[in-house]
Amino acid sequence: MRICTLLFSGSFLAGVMLLLVSCGQRHGVSRDWPMYGGNEGGNRYADLRQINRDNVKDLQVAWIYNSADTVTAGGKRHSQQHEIQCQPIIVDGILYGTSPTLELFALRAGTGEELWKFNPFKGHGFRFNQCRGVTYWTDGTQRRLFYAAGSDLYAVDAGTGQPAAGFGDSGRVSLYTGLDLNHDVQHLYVTATSPGIVYKNTLIIGSAVSESGDAAPGYIRGFDVLTGKMTWIFHSIPQPGEPGYDTWPKGAYQWAGGTNNWAGLVLDEKRGTIYFGTGSPSSDFYGGDRAGDNLFANCIMALDAATGKVKWYYQIIHHDLWDRDIPCPPNLTTIRHNGKLTDVVVQATKDGLVYVLDRDSGTSLFPVEERPVPVPGLPGEHPSPTQRYPVKPLPMSHQTITDSDITDLSPAAHAYVQKIFDATSPAAKNKFMPPSIAGTVLVGYSGGAEWGGNAIDSEGVFYQNVNDAPWLLQMISMKDRQKEMAGLSQGYGLYMANCAACHGADRKGNGHEIPALADIGHRLKKEEIASILKNGQGRMPSFQQQLSDQQRTVIIGWLVSGGKAAPMVAAEHRDTSKSGRHTDGKAAPFPYIPPYVSKVWDKLTDSDGYPGIKPPWGTLNAIDLTTGDYRWRVPLGEFPELTKKGIPVTGMESYGGPLVTAGGLIFIAGTRDELIRAFDKNTGKIVWSYHLPAAGFATPVTYEVDGIQYIVIAAGGGRGLKTSGNYIAFALPKNDLAGPTAGSEKLREEKKPE
Repeated sequence: MRICTLLFSGSFLAGVMLLLVSCGQRHGVSRDWPMYGGNEGGNRYADLRQINRDNVKDLQVAWIYNSADTVTAGGKRHSQQHEIQCQPIIVDGILYGTSPTLELFALRAGTGEELWKFNPFKGHGFRFNQCRGVTYWTDGTQRRLFYAAGSDLYAVDAGTGQPAAGFGDSGRVSLYTGLDLNHDVQHLYVTATSPGIVYKNTLIIGSAVSESGDAAPGYIRGFDVLTGKMTWIFHSIPQPGEPGYDTWPKGAYQWAGGTNNWAGLVLDEKRGTIYFGTGSPSSDFYGGDRAGDNLFANCIMALDAATGKVKWYYQIIHHDLWDRDIPCPPNLTTIRHNGKLTDVVVQATKDGLVYVLDRDSGTSLFPVEERPVPVPGLPGEHPSPTQRYPVKPLPMSHQTITDSDITDLSPAAHAYVQKIFDATSPAAKNKFMPPSIAGTVLVGYSGGAEWGGNAIDSEGVFYQNVNDAPWLLQMISMKDRQKEMAGLSQGYGLYMANCAACHGADRKGNGHEIPALADIGHRLKKEEIASILKNGQGRMPSFQQQLSDQQRTVIIGWLVSGGKAAPMVAAEHRDTSKSGRHTDGKAAPFPYIPPYVSKVWDKLTDSDGYPGIKPPWGTLNAIDLTTGDYRWRVPLGEFPELTKKGIPVTGMESYGGPLVTAGGLIFIAGTRDELIRAFDKNTGKIVWSYHLPAAGFATPVTYEVDGIQYIVIAAGGGRGLKTSGNYIAFALPKNDLAGPTAGSEKLREEKKPE
């Protein structure tokens, strides 16, 4: 209707320009891909249609850029052992991304030609983290890029690749800034895995912190883009006089950690509002020290972008005991609801749920029920008596596991899993069963949704890749853990106490995101292992506080020797008898060692390592947000060895999200079969795939340069597979570009009603 009004007013040109701006804000219209998620709303949608359903089969490699292995420390080359999770950005035909070792680079987006590279660790020690993207800012004269490497926030001149003059200390600001009011944080794990977002001249960013008792607080902060000075801070663990303070024990802000935004943020510039989700409070699986609902953990939030003040919040988990962080940025879009256009925030969760909230009030557009849940927990625990259950859309992944869900790949596989299942407190009883000594089947840990996010097209259809595999969690008291350690060698005892819960007593990891350590001495030097233990890396926290230098040395020696070093002696351990929290407002011992810790924390698999439930184990989903109904759901990923046996495609875990285009296509990689695929967005049918040289655990992007549309993916491998530093661009052959770029009539994009 807006078009007609503008035409009849006589302001045709102005009307067209206004319409283009409006559509650009709503649907992400751009030839570039200027920010994480494509636009401020994080839609991962591009109004490009040169590549479409008819010609996508002709896509070919346009260029490959190898970003790996140029960082040096002390004159020595650092081993390339890191995956790339980066979704690059493209501004004015220049592509900006990061290498596996966190070097920032600039390329000509049409050719892959390197323009410059920036080494954040030049003159500094290594402290690696995952980097999922960078942030661009310009005032029309200056152009800057912002990203985190280790515990520092860097500002880099986008034209030269040199540190930005006037920003902090030689272009960097400590990410500990503002966190040390009540905590000694300087030796704790603090970084930022997802990029920030810029509102006017303020860079707003979250953080990644430990998930154990040594977690720093996860406050959200705003920094001046020119000076690096912190301009505001939001205390996600409330302080006295702040909203939510009474949902924690008195004085909890002095010692509590976590409740961080590690997944990224989105911006509604017109409203001056940022939207994001928060993680769980520490420690993950025991909360006896933090009675209450624990605001603002596990919340979808809206803050004033200029001040950091709370506009509204919506808590999806009360008193989280299951590590159900909000795992990806929200997505801002507009849908027709009850006959009118409504601006909404769409948030997917680890347990496979989708919340659709009004952007102004935070109220849900679809029914959500508050239901009673089991409350018996470990001694000293305080589980919430109720939790939220969205009624619509229906969950994208299992909410409970029953006997009928157990794998039937073979009788042997079924019997293997059934035995484990029978010995636990299965999620069949309730997905909110508190952790226990007997063990709990945990759903919603590594998906539902994950950090790659989701895409929404111009019709209001939501696309999300989902993981669906159970985990097994078993707790143990620290007293019993110490008894177990007493007869072990010192190295093995320290390993069992600090490492085995993730990497396994056999040091085999899980073959995916938790690497095997059995051969680590052949892959890494002792000093490299020491750096990881001390500083943390990826999901692994720093052990600088929990372990002394001598203890870390003992663990390294035991690992490098293949678990054969050190005679049998009483294992060294810390006295935890006085490590309980004070709840009278006084400072508590730090780092905190909870009285119950995880003994087993691993995927529930069959004897061959496949998920312990019936497939599909990974899916791609399309949900119509106007109705909350599914349009389609298909498996994502394939185990070729199972397909050869006649087993239908099972799907598999994926890390990295989807990209949707006006060409009627969804592009997504993220699977261990090393494929990038294109799906028909109307049907969910695969219409193209390409075998990457290494798995693409990242989200693809698209853009146009000199009239050519490109698709780019970081194919860095990792997660137990081979690693690479490659960014790969795809485009159509030149002869395919001679015809109309809009595609056939059936590709005509349906616009939302005005």
